[in-house]
Amino acid sequence: MLKGFVVGLVFANGFEWMAHKFILHGTHRSGQPRYSPVPRSMKSHWEHHREVRKQDFNDDGYVEGISNWRTKNEIVSLAVVAGAASLIFYPISKGMVVASLYSACNYYYIHRRAHLEPDWAMKKIPWHYDHHMNSNQDANWCVTKPWFDYLMGTRVVSSADLKEQNPLGVKLPEPVAHWLSSTVEKYFPTKWVEKAPKLIRQTAEESIASVA
Repeated sequence: MLKGFVVGLVFANGFEWMAHKFILHGTHRSGQPRYSPVPRSMKSHWEHHREVRKQDFNDDGYVEGISNWRTKNEIVSLAVVAGAASLIFYPISKGMVVASLYSACNYYYIHRRAHLEPDWAMKKIPWHYDHHMNSNQDANWCVTKPWFDYLMGTRVVSSADLKEQNPLGVKLPEPVAHWLSSTVEKYFPTKWVEKAPKLIRQTAEESIASVA
């Protein structure tokens, strides 16, 4: 059960990375709008980016709750993914089923709280703060934990203040965190932006045009 749960958490983090990059942001196409297999979710996500950039990481959609179409779309999408994963994993491992359900709920909790409490987000999930407020928004794909951003080389740090203590994204004793960071980054180094992050104000038309 425990082993399956741990494997399920790793799988969920990998799916989080992949879905964020290819479904929510979409794939660049030369001379054409970005492509996503779920265009409604991509539109919702880019509107989320626009709101966050305009409001210093806050998103009022989470205050409005399910009356906001973007919030409702996120909840429905997470439920569908968790349900499908549970059906797939059920014959394999009950632990993976539990991990799928937990990961979906945890994702929504973390993401919602982050955009209601930006100071909390900067301390607890700085990689996601970097995702939105960095000069490059096509990086830092993980939300709950930065594992696959390290594995895939997409963790881009904008400042020392927004660098997590260690690649696991959980608080550890300093000697352990230092050893883990130096060991992991020897093989999976983080990238740093050359300049301090700057807020790029985007109009609604500019945001939608980039994915329409």
